[in-house]
Amino acid sequence: MSAEFDLADIKRRMQGAIATLKHELGGLRTGRASASLIEPVNVEAYGQTMPLNQVATISVPEPRMLSVQVWDKGMVGAVDKAIRNANLGLSPTVEGQVLRIRIPELNEQRRKEMAKVAHKYAEDARVAIRHVRRDGIDVLKRLLKDKEISEDDEKRHESEVQKATDQCVADVDSALVAKEREIMQV
Repeated sequence: MSAEFDLADIKRRMQGAIATLKHELGGLRTGRASASLIEPVNVEAYGQTMPLNQVATISVPEPRMLSVQVWDKGMVGAVDKAIRNANLGLSPTVEGQVLRIRIPELNEQRRKEMAKVAHKYAEDARVAIRHVRRDGIDVLKRLLKDKEISEDDEKRHESEVQKATDQCVADVDSALVAKEREIMQV
């Protein structure tokens, strides 16, 4: 009993690695305010832990400021505490039910550290893509060994997998370059 070769599934898994990378890069702090910066923050609310976007509205009124409109007045303190404890280096200012968060400019050293983190995320994505490629090629080799496909089919499918891999790695590289440019922008 052998696995069936499915190029669409391989491409989907590779795209999943790219989506994960973009999500991780979105959480990297740059000098510019972005709602994705504090979206992963969890708040103790109503006896359970909830994502910030389920207890408040996050907006970006200015390039270097985030605004968090808390829906329940009793939750303002919990949201403030959650943002302060999230190790993002942010200090909200409470104004009624609205928390204003100034995003400080990054110094050169911090920018370089962020760029290194972005490179690590990109390398992790490349590794994940290569693992998917290896899995696909292993399936092809198994099918060839079991004589379920011809050598020509195996080579053709292997070439398709390699093309998909190359395309996905190029997508990772372009996402990294864009994020690096954003991080290094003063």
